Amino acid sequence: MVAKPGLDGHSSGAEQIAVAARDSGMEVVYSGIRLTPEQIAASARDEDPDVIGLSILSGSHLALVPEVMSQLKKAGVSSPVVVGGIIPEDDRKKLTELGVVAVYTPKDFDIARIMRDIAEISVKHRQK
Repeated sequence: MVAKPGLDGHSSGAEQIAVAARDSGMEVVYSGIRLTPEQIAASARDEDPDVIGLSILSGSHLALVPEVMSQLKKAGVSSPVVVGGIIPEDDRKKLTELGVVAVYTPKDFDIARIMRDIAEISVKHRQK
């Protein structure tokens, strides 16, 4: 599942990831842009994804990710969360401490490696 929380409407990165995942053989639910944390959690509850990808380019990741994580927990969703976007290196640790399993930035342009990472995260989640 790929989603864009908050007011950020720049969706090309999220759409590229969704297409690459689909082309890699994954079933993809692209939830769209400008979603609330509650909407993301409800979609994740209903779709039961192996991995949830959040795309945040607005700089509001430290406000949005904790709220999304909280809403996912309230909804009983245990799917691993991956965050991509404009994330300063200093914030990577803060996000992983919140439970985010991987963080990708524009420096991570090897789409094949990202898809392999996502597949491995998915397998680990299924084996739990």
